[in-house]
Amino acid sequence: MKEILERINQPNDIKKVNKKDYVQLAKEIRSFLIRSISKTGGHLASNLGVVELTMALHLALNFPEDKLIFDVGHQAYTHKILTGRRKEFDTLRAYEGLSGFPKRKESDCDAFDTGHSSTSLSAAAGLATARDLAGKQYRVAAVIGDGALSGGMAYEALNHIGGSRSRMMIVLNDNNMSISENIGGMAAYLGKVRTNSKYMEFKGDLEQTLSKTKLGTKLAHGLKRSKDSLKHFIVPGMIFEDMGITYMGPIDGHNIELMVRAFKTALAANKPVLVHVVTEKGRGYDFAKENPAAFHGVEPFDIKTGKGIQPVSGKSYTRVFSEAVCTLAKENKKLAAITAAMPQGTGLDEFAKRYPERFFDVGIAEEHAVTFAAGLAVGGYQPIVAVYSTFLQRAYDQIVHDVCVGELPVVFAVDRAGIVGNDGETHQGILDLSYLSHIPGMTVMAPRDATELKKMLAFALKLKKPVALRYPRGTACDLKENRAPLMYGKAEVLYKENEIALLAIGSMVETALKVKELLQKEAYRVTVVNMRFVAPIDTDLLDEVAENHRVIVTLEENIAAGGLGEKVAAYYAEHGKKVRINCIALPDRYIEHGNAEVLREKYGLSAEKIAIRVRAFYQGN
Repeated sequence: MKEILERINQPNDIKKVNKKDYVQLAKEIRSFLIRSISKTGGHLASNLGVVELTMALHLALNFPEDKLIFDVGHQAYTHKILTGRRKEFDTLRAYEGLSGFPKRKESDCDAFDTGHSSTSLSAAAGLATARDLAGKQYRVAAVIGDGALSGGMAYEALNHIGGSRSRMMIVLNDNNMSISENIGGMAAYLGKVRTNSKYMEFKGDLEQTLSKTKLGTKLAHGLKRSKDSLKHFIVPGMIFEDMGITYMGPIDGHNIELMVRAFKTALAANKPVLVHVVTEKGRGYDFAKENPAAFHGVEPFDIKTGKGIQPVSGKSYTRVFSEAVCTLAKENKKLAAITAAMPQGTGLDEFAKRYPERFFDVGIAEEHAVTFAAGLAVGGYQPIVAVYSTFLQRAYDQIVHDVCVGELPVVFAVDRAGIVGNDGETHQGILDLSYLSHIPGMTVMAPRDATELKKMLAFALKLKKPVALRYPRGTACDLKENRAPLMYGKAEVLYKENEIALLAIGSMVETALKVKELLQKEAYRVTVVNMRFVAPIDTDLLDEVAENHRVIVTLEENIAAGGLGEKVAAYYAEHGKKVRINCIALPDRYIEHGNAEVLREKYGLSAEKIAIRVRAFYQGN
């Protein structure tokens, strides 16, 4: 028999499915997701949890006329399936393939480009306002997770929505998880609402009883209409209603027909309505259900065992950091560690087990994490904020105003720096050298390998000033070259010649060594320098290489604007040094999704591509 899923080939096809087949369709979608993601990798647990929720939204909305915005967007796989992109899933997150996030250029049914958390409500409010100003009638819905409600931007949007009374629907997808389990006051509040079945039971029993008499019917109708009715007596807080947003729920996020009725009611209202649905992350696949954090974002895996197919070749930089910070915390009782809802992703999960009193998960709130760290520093502690490069940029003002202006000893462990790969534009860590190194008082370092990462972390704590320590995703190397002592603002010369100088930072040091080998085969004499610092830059070293090299080449996995190359070139220009310099970096653009090695090859950061470019530059071409 032909699967129901095979009938879904374009937007709104789900409306042709018989109600009795909804459960079967949900099962088929889950099976498809598990099979597909096991081959391509991707976000699994979150997508398995919202299958029925997404189906109900598609039954209540019309696409592409109506606008649906997913917060973060990594849970939009079912939405993509229901809008006719199922046959492209074998290219999911691959170069030039289907994006793992909503993309307007990919489909008219994707209303907004998302990737970071806590943004959907602001975007939806803007779309609803644009609709009203233009005199149009399309409906606007935003899906936001309970984890995203720990982000301050969501509350800024709720405050605006409640005051403006914009006609829109907010779907609160409550699964008690962000990537890891949610923490904080909002998580506790929603937990009370989620488990308070007395409200729904009492409301139903009372209305049923009152409706048996004429007087009772009028009284029941009055209670239903009253803004300060049953909810305010029984459900604790009612924060959304108090903000001016009508609250519905909590309801079962896996009961399609119940959600469709709720969504249609909410969408018909001439005001903002929040529908609270409770879902189960990882539903339908035991491994993901039991350990949703591990199955948040996965590489290709074996469905039967849940284990990754690709063998782990060595420790990742994240794990090297994890071990180093735990070692340092054993001796340094003032060391504290902070994460924004990513203890496992940043490697702080082990620290949390060993030193729970000095570990702080603040939720998806990078701005708060940074200023909280500043407060800890003023109080005499040495906080380490472990965060992905792409997420740290959300806290730029706090880094400047609350940490660097006061010269506070906060260390930023900046993970996933450089090209990250399959998650695309919103997740590539290609801006941090630029946006961090121009902040007065900020020291910016990048290790060449695993051993140097450990040394730099210890060094950063001893500096007792603002420090950003940048390192990439993936397996950590350990280079065989001799190590010079780590000194503030000083580079390390790995090989010294007198023709071509390669000045590399971080992950590009390993690449520079490969470039040297390629060029040496053609008798070029190549100096290789591990710059170590981008702020401050080693000007003594720059003076030295300018004296005895015909060309100077900088290498970085960062955009060109404001990076290492521009700083080196600016120094030479400022001091009137006539040197031939070639700055090799990523272009000043957002880098699309795809395999990291494929992207490095495309943008000229592979050793082979760099060697060709250096040779041509040396020869004056």
